Amino acid sequence: MPDAIDQMLQNRRLERVAANREHALSVIRLAEQHVRTARVLATTDDHAMAFTAAYDGARKALTAVLAREGLRVRPVGGAHRNTGIAAAAFVEDASLQDFDWMRQVRNATEYPDDDRPTATRQDVAEAIEAAAAIVDACARHLRTT
Repeated sequence: MPDAIDQMLQNRRLERVAANREHALSVIRLAEQHVRTARVLATTDDHAMAFTAAYDGARKALTAVLAREGLRVRPVGGAHRNTGIAAAAFVEDASLQDFDWMRQVRNATEYPDDDRPTATRQDVAEAIEAAAAIVDACARHLRTT
């Protein structure tokens, strides 16, 4: 088990569950569908929903990796951030680094305030490509483990 995972288990950011490869693969298929949906929504003026679909695709792909490893993020503050950190301990792919900026833009879009801009059309385009890369990296990992 990677050191980062051991630390997250000790800090109660993660918990152990039964490893479930079939569930993980079904979640990856859903993540792939979300990215396709984001591409369709990107052709509309609903930037928030398009961004959210891309983000959810990436988040679910990361969650699938954890399900395969028998781990689940606990519902405490920073759960989505913890999902990205934990999955990156298993999937060595630079694309996973993009999840953090996506998380920040998603938060600003979901909870708007004057100091943080919401998702733009450019953000949507970049998020779709980032999510597709994250989903692909996680799918490769799952299909080879």
